[in-house]
Amino acid sequence: MDSERLHTMKERAESVQAVVSHVRDMSEVIRYTIDLMHKQEGSVLAAPGLSDHDQVFLWKECEAEAIQLLTSPLRNHLSEIHTSLTYADCGIAETGTLVLDSSSEDIRIATMLAETHIAVLSASQIYADAVSLEEELTILQKSPPRYMAFITGPSRTADIERVLTIGVHGPQELHILIMEETEK
Repeated sequence: MDSERLHTMKERAESVQAVVSHVRDMSEVIRYTIDLMHKQEGSVLAAPGLSDHDQVFLWKECEAEAIQLLTSPLRNHLSEIHTSLTYADCGIAETGTLVLDSSSEDIRIATMLAETHIAVLSASQIYADAVSLEEELTILQKSPPRYMAFITGPSRTADIERVLTIGVHGPQELHILIMEETEK
């Protein structure tokens, strides 16, 4: 992995108020998620799109930590989601942006309605800029319909008087966990 690209991704994501950390494996991701939820006093987690193996491991850890892990369809739990945990398909270092294939309604719900979104990004999937991502996006778009989300920092909006508000149309916090290799 290009260390300059990794550094730029971290720097740019943090400049838009994302929290960026490095993790070694999925067990560290799950520990990070549970620790953050305890710190924020959250008790409900949505984790759509995880591999079966990761889902089983997460289920056991959530049960031991008194955290409710929501099951599909998340549409039945719209107002309950405190934290979401998802994979990110790619990252754009130049802007600190995550790219997620959000074709699944559960992914869209989890990434838009949770108070905190934790995204796992493989270091090998960080691209220098959006132009470098063209081939990857072409591959993802080959089986339409696709809903691609480009996420840069937590949700933010400003009113006519330019008063910035965080978390109105999405998560108040975005945590990006960069992993050397993710197993999907």
